[in-house]
Amino acid sequence: MTWSHPRGYDPMVACSSLWQQKTGIAIEWDKRSLQDFESFPVEELARAYDLIVIDHPHVGQITAESCLAPLDVAGREAERTALAAGSVGESYPSYSWQGRQWAFPIDAASQVQAWRPDALDAPPTRWTDVLDLAKQGRVLLPLRPPHVLMVFYTLAGNLGHPCAIDPSRDLIDVEAGSEVFEAMREIAALVEPACVEMDPIAVSERMAEADSRIVCTPLIYGYVSYAMSGFRAHRLAFTDIPAVGSSGPIGSALGGTGIAVSAFSKARDAAIDFAYWVASGDVQRGPYATAGGQPGHAAAWEDEAVNAATGNFYRNTRATLEGAWVRPRHDGYMAFQQAASDRILSGITSGHKAAQVVADLNGLFRESAPAQVSGAAGGGA
Repeated sequence: MTWSHPRGYDPMVACSSLWQQKTGIAIEWDKRSLQDFESFPVEELARAYDLIVIDHPHVGQITAESCLAPLDVAGREAERTALAAGSVGESYPSYSWQGRQWAFPIDAASQVQAWRPDALDAPPTRWTDVLDLAKQGRVLLPLRPPHVLMVFYTLAGNLGHPCAIDPSRDLIDVEAGSEVFEAMREIAALVEPACVEMDPIAVSERMAEADSRIVCTPLIYGYVSYAMSGFRAHRLAFTDIPAVGSSGPIGSALGGTGIAVSAFSKARDAAIDFAYWVASGDVQRGPYATAGGQPGHAAAWEDEAVNAATGNFYRNTRATLEGAWVRPRHDGYMAFQQAASDRILSGITSGHKAAQVVADLNGLFRESAPAQVSGAAGGGA
């Protein structure tokens, strides 16, 4: 099971066809919407599928549910060392939890900046420049949950106030969080109201339309498909996030996907073999990238041909990926991600005071803690 977009589906089908030629083992892929991918219970998928493409914040929940098979099997240490060495930013370790490896990155992403090279001489490098374009009606920002929370995370990190990952602590200091929320309120007032219903795919589609006036999306999960000539009427270019702080393109909320194996699979060994193969550097920079995938291995990100085919998508966003922030991953986080997204959105649309919104986020975050964390003494990093 993967997700319904050419970037998520096409490379899995193409690589599975090659795998069948190589091994005689057939793999059939189903797909689900981006919204489902971000929220659907992994355990239900694990009971129906051998191979599942997951998002790293699920790892705490899936560990508690024992629904995925660990991939750090004996005898394959050298392969895992190679996969870890090929990590783009924290992609590989983001799927490690409680000493085990639950998935391998096959798609690396974080919030980056999308812009129209046919309409701008250069992308904005400062947040103030983005606001100037937004005042002209030329900016969109995906604010549909959970992306509204991802924007909050990225702005907090870029301002030098990264959110906590330990739910025994507040998510963020009220003063720092209020600064982030007010920055979000400011840009939300300048973009179309429809942004609250738009995810990165919807925003990318609008930007790429033949008659679109939109020339910039400052914080969006990059989709390499739109960087390829001929995919849509206008080709989008991607680059590092514009800085609101003083330390460059740091703090972006890490995304991407990993290949995981169901603990209930009757073909577990064969599924694990495929996971190692499809995540490997040669496959990632070869058939996976050629089929329209957005690889998770540095071998592809550094490949000249892969960059040439995508307008230097990988080279131009690498710094943002390397400085990206890994979201919380504890059991209970996924429910928090939805609740926090809803709270930020209601705060923006209803004009709530920033301090109250941040206080509510901190309360929700602490409430998301597993029992053994919430019962511990205070403090900790």
